[in-house]
Amino acid sequence: MRVTPLVAALLAVTLSGSVLAQEWIEFASREDRFTGNFPTQPRVTTTTYQSQYGADLPARVYSAAQGPSRYSVTVVDYSPIEKILTAKAQKCPVRGDEGCYGGTGFSGVGHWRLDYQGAIVYATWKFIQRDAKVTQLVWNTDYGVGGHQIHLTNRDGSRTMAAIYMHVQKLYIIEGTVPKGLPEPALFQQSFGWLDENGKELRYQSLYHHAFPAPPRGAPPNQENPGNDR
Repeated sequence: MRVTPLVAALLAVTLSGSVLAQEWIEFASREDRFTGNFPTQPRVTTTTYQSQYGADLPARVYSAAQGPSRYSVTVVDYSPIEKILTAKAQKCPVRGDEGCYGGTGFSGVGHWRLDYQGAIVYATWKFIQRDAKVTQLVWNTDYGVGGHQIHLTNRDGSRTMAAIYMHVQKLYIIEGTVPKGLPEPALFQQSFGWLDENGKELRYQSLYHHAFPAPPRGAPPNQENPGNDR
């Protein structure tokens, strides 16, 4: 996702000190199929993410700092959720215990369907549980992919802005935190975009939701300026 002249100008205003907007770089991960602007080349670390129903899922964290400001994209692979929670359910002391084993058509064995479909809500809940004041929680779309956006004021006065999406069986948690007195890190969010399986920029003609088949790709019909579609 390239920085437009307007975004570059806004970056110049919002970044503090002698740091210039052009120091931000465009980063792309073909492996995790996203692109975005970071203040420096992000550090990539592997970790595990525990889902709502206790599955330890593989994840990668792309992180960078600019002085006291912190920016990260966490990508969690939900593709093994059914296998992991089905195996976990086999250890339930009572096979018919719905609370432990699940197994209904709606929940799936080990409640894997509930876990997968509720991944965005659960990740949002983890932000709400922080020692911070939630100042805004809204539904948002990013080039057709729907998700949540949340704003927090932390105990020390710093501001956190995060967005959570689910795309192609992966959960994306995009988070920026800046010190008290600086504008929210909205531009970090706005630079985020999707890549297709060939590493090309991707958008959808209508709403993408991971519970349903993917809509056609491309700019929405009859849209004069596709670049404004978020």
